[in-house]
Amino acid sequence: MGQYSSSPNFNYGFPTPGPQSPTGRDVMDHVFFVSKTEWKEIREKKHFDYIVIGTGFCALAFTERILQNNPFAKILILERGDFFLPEHFQDLTGPYKSTLGGLSETYPWTLSEKTTNGKHIKWQHGMVPFFGGRSTLWSGWCPRPTEEEMINWPKEVINVLQTYFKDAETLLNVIPANQIKSTSNNRPIYATLQKEIQNLLNRNLNNVNELTRAFPAPLAVKTTEENDVDFSKFSTPSKLLELIEKQKLLFAKNKGAELKIATNCTVSKILQQDMKATALETTRGIVNIGNAKLILAMGTLPPTTLIANSFPEIKNIGKRFTSHFVTAIVARIPKKDFKFSSKLSELELGAFYVAGVNPELKNKGQFHIQLTALSDKNPEENAPVALRNMPDVVATATLEQLTSSKNHIVFVCACLGEIDYNNPNNSFLKHNSNDLTTNSFLNVEANKNDNKVWDSMDKGTFETLEKIISPKGKTGVEYWDYNKNKWKKSRQLLRIPGLVHEASTMWIGNDPESPVNLDYRPKGVKNVYITGASLWPTGASWNPTMPMVAFAQHLADNLSKK
Repeated sequence: MGQYSSSPNFNYGFPTPGPQSPTGRDVMDHVFFVSKTEWKEIREKKHFDYIVIGTGFCALAFTERILQNNPFAKILILERGDFFLPEHFQDLTGPYKSTLGGLSETYPWTLSEKTTNGKHIKWQHGMVPFFGGRSTLWSGWCPRPTEEEMINWPKEVINVLQTYFKDAETLLNVIPANQIKSTSNNRPIYATLQKEIQNLLNRNLNNVNELTRAFPAPLAVKTTEENDVDFSKFSTPSKLLELIEKQKLLFAKNKGAELKIATNCTVSKILQQDMKATALETTRGIVNIGNAKLILAMGTLPPTTLIANSFPEIKNIGKRFTSHFVTAIVARIPKKDFKFSSKLSELELGAFYVAGVNPELKNKGQFHIQLTALSDKNPEENAPVALRNMPDVVATATLEQLTSSKNHIVFVCACLGEIDYNNPNNSFLKHNSNDLTTNSFLNVEANKNDNKVWDSMDKGTFETLEKIISPKGKTGVEYWDYNKNKWKKSRQLLRIPGLVHEASTMWIGNDPESPVNLDYRPKGVKNVYITGASLWPTGASWNPTMPMVAFAQHLADNLSKK
C-alpha cells in the first residue's frame, strides 16, 4: 500500500517521526491538487493553453472535451473554494442532507430592499463556493428544451444545442426515470408507479389547457449494483479527480499533459490591455495568462461581476436578469382509487417532467412541474433508501407526510416558472464596494406578467392532480397545509420566496444589444470565453444544466479546431 510523506528524506518514521498533523487540504494537494511549491512554479514559469475558472458542470464539460480532442492540451483550473464533498450529498450517508443551505451557500452580491420586501419573490439562491460547486447539491433534472421553448433564442444557438444534446446527456449520464433499473424486487423504486402515472399523463394531458408535454423525468444519475441503491446522483468532483489521474498516467507515458487544479484561489479581476486578458488578480497572487484562452466556468452571477469589473467597456452586462420562481404543492390520493394499487411494492417512486405555458401571454410565459410520486408502506424503515433514491430530495415528502399516508400515494410538485426577461426592473449591475468579488447589486421585482404565469402554473398543477391523475377527480385529492401541518380537502400551496436557476446576465446573440457574441466571447474581448446560463437570451422554465454542458462542449470543440 502506498505511503505518502512530506519528503523522501523523512519516510516511515526515519530518521525522525516526521509530520504528525497533516490537514485534509495537505493530503488533497499532495495527491491531486497544486501544492504551494508547484503553485510558485506555475506562476513564475509555466504556460498553459487554457485557464479555466470554476470546477462545476461547465468546467468539467469543457476540460473533458478538450482533453478528449487533444490529451496534450495544458490546462490550469482555478477553484475559489476548498475540497468539501467528494460526491453528491445524496450519495453519502443520511446526515449529509444537512449540508443543504446554511454555510454551504454564499451570496456574493448586495440584494435590493425592494426585492426583500416583495410579496412573493424576496431573494435569489446563492453560490456553492467549494470544489464541484452546485453539482454536489443539485436535483439532477435534465430535460431537453424544445425549439418552441427557446423563444427569442438565435437560430444558430438552437442548432448548437440540438447537435450537442446527446453528447451532454452522455457526459452527465442522463437516464429517463422509467429506464432506471432496480436492485431489489421488494423495492423496485421506479416500476409500476412510474409506468401507471406516466400512462395517466399521456392519456389525459389535454384535460388541462396549460400543459404542453409530459414525460419520465430525465435524471443525471449513475446506475449501481452496490447495496440497495438504485442510482447515485451525478456530481463533478470524482469526474475531475479521475481526469487528473488519467492525465498523470498519460503524462508518464509521454502521451499527454498533466491537468493542474489549484483550490482556494479566488479570482477578483482580469487584468487587460486593449481588450485582451493578460493576467488574473487572485487571492494566491497574480497569474500570468500569456497565450492561454481564459474560460469563465463559475456559474452565472460571479463571472458577470468579474466581467463588469474587468471590462467596463462592454455594454449591457447585467442589464437583463432571469430566474425561476417556485411553488411547492404536496398532495395525496388513496391507493384504493387506482386499479394498479395491488401491484405496488413496499416502496416505489416515480418522477415526471410536466411542461406548460400561460396561454394568454404573447411571449408564452413558461412553467414546468417536477412531479414526484411516492408509495411507501413502511416509511420509518425505508427512509434511508428513499432518501438515496429520491429524484429531487430538495423537494420531497417529509416523514410526517409519509407516515400519515401509508394507504395513499403522495405527490410532491416542485413547480418552476420563468420571470419576465423583458422586465426592466430586473438587473444585476455593478455596485459600490471595496470587494471586487461581491460588488454587484441584484434587483428583482415581479410584474403583472410574472403574476399571470405564476397563477397559471399553480392552476395547471392543481388540475394535473385533479383532472389527470386522480381517478375520482377533485374529491379524491387532499393537500398538505404548510401552516397547520395537516392534510386538507381544499387546495393548499406554498410560494417559495427564493428564486432558482439565475440566468441571462450576459446573453448571447448576433444583435447589437447582446453582450456576448455567438463564439462565446464578450464583445470586443480577444481571449475570454463565457460558459453557463448567463448566456441564456431568455430564461424559459426548463432546468439549465444539460444545455450549459452542451454549450461548453461546443466551445471546447471550436477552440480545439482552432
